[in-house]
Amino acid sequence: MSPHLNRALGPWQLMFTGLSAMIGSGWLFGAQRAAATAGPAASLAWLLGAVIALAIAGVATELGGMFPVAGGMVRYANLTHGPLVGFMAASANWLSIVSVVPVEAEASVQYMSSWSFPWARGLYHDGVLTPPGLMAAAVLVVVYFLLNFWSVRFFARFNAMITVFKLVVPAATALALMASSFRAGNLVGDGAGGFMPYGLSGILTAVSTSGIVFAFNGFQSPLNLAGEARNPARSIPFAVLGSVVLATVIYLLLQCAYLGAVRPGAGGWAGLSFSSPFAQLAIAFNLNWLAMLLYFDAFLAPSGAGATHLASSTRMTLGMQRNGTMPDLLGRIHPLYGVPRPALWFNLGVAFIFLFCFRGWGILASVISVCTVISYMMLPIAALALRRTLPDRLRPVRVPAMRVVGALAFMFSSLLLYWARWPLSGDIILLMLMFLPLYAWFRRHEGWARHRAAFRHAVWFMAYLPTIAALSYGGSTAFGGRGWIPYGWDLAVVAVVSLLFCEWGVRSAVPVPDVSVMDAQDDVPSMEGH
Repeated sequence: MSPHLNRALGPWQLMFTGLSAMIGSGWLFGAQRAAATAGPAASLAWLLGAVIALAIAGVATELGGMFPVAGGMVRYANLTHGPLVGFMAASANWLSIVSVVPVEAEASVQYMSSWSFPWARGLYHDGVLTPPGLMAAAVLVVVYFLLNFWSVRFFARFNAMITVFKLVVPAATALALMASSFRAGNLVGDGAGGFMPYGLSGILTAVSTSGIVFAFNGFQSPLNLAGEARNPARSIPFAVLGSVVLATVIYLLLQCAYLGAVRPGAGGWAGLSFSSPFAQLAIAFNLNWLAMLLYFDAFLAPSGAGATHLASSTRMTLGMQRNGTMPDLLGRIHPLYGVPRPALWFNLGVAFIFLFCFRGWGILASVISVCTVISYMMLPIAALALRRTLPDRLRPVRVPAMRVVGALAFMFSSLLLYWARWPLSGDIILLMLMFLPLYAWFRRHEGWARHRAAFRHAVWFMAYLPTIAALSYGGSTAFGGRGWIPYGWDLAVVAVVSLLFCEWGVRSAVPVPDVSVMDAQDDVPSMEGH
């Protein structure tokens, strides 16, 4: 088997992978869920989410420019802090991406359930997919798989073609709804509890769990496909930052359109419930042409995102194999098409498991969002650590004031985890710790000296997770805690604690990183595209 991927992706194609991953099912449901959690202040939640995403993405572009390798997002922590921290961060990251694949299929089927046909209405009931709905979603997951089965060039061309359409439809939806029925007073909170009916905590929780972090998570796709970029130094920052900015504009338009079109009833914004929000609003305003377009896009938009996340998670699996925490079989690359097909099959199986365990978009989106936050944490730590240990390494992208930007990015990640509310924050942290036996099995043949070294570089991270869980449990009731720390003070405590752990984490890095594992020839793709 050839070990080479193909450098076939230009800057626009790479950006389209990020944009396609961001504008998937999130645009179909994100505005409704954000409004239910934050009310009219949901627009502020999107802006805050964009600022946090840009801070974290900016740090990530420096790492991606230094090491443009396949599955980069799961390899940086392994380089800077050894295999134990690397495995924990990689597991959270991979989990947050591969689980998006079934959620995109669920979104399509959920929108389909609002069709007027009797068989369609039987696909979704009481917030979850029915058995026929699950089968329909499973077929869509297989379609995503087939789009990735051949060359990355084939996938990129398909993705670029549909991404343009995916930009036009959300923008047209927002403008059409604003033209048909727009109550400007809704945006500032006239009635229904005012502008912030659920307080500041509602805005912060909306960022973490209503689909905002879930939506912006797509910026990772260009980083994970960096090993297949023709000019990584130019393409990566253009793709990552450009996709975040464009997605922010689209999501703000959609949020304003939803807020202006809906009249909340006695239950307020949280009492509104739609199985297919924008399509049902279009029908209510006699915009039948828009409803038909939305039903079509409900297949196309999630399909593009699902295929992109499957491509990204497959490269993550390949990266974890390069880290030594996945079987060698999953590192094989097809000699003709340059696609890691065994890893692709593996991720297909995992996607099916998630599909049948979490049968509703909202349920799985919340879980993904918190896993995503944990995966973000190692990016600023790794970037700051490499500024200390590899100061002379060529950095095609160099973030200014990295000490400040990196510390803020880690603090934001910690706050996002806290904002997710107890017990969800604690449940996901427990899930991360449950991966440790798997790590022990993969590294079982190594000597005690190497295990001890790996643990020494991981002590800070192993202490960090239960500390944040304890703060979440004892924090203010506004975020689901016991109320031992008053509201307001809890945010300050989490921020300060996170900055202390950030410094500890940076100082715990490997003194001399082995860059040969990142510069290895098996990650230098051939130039031909098949």
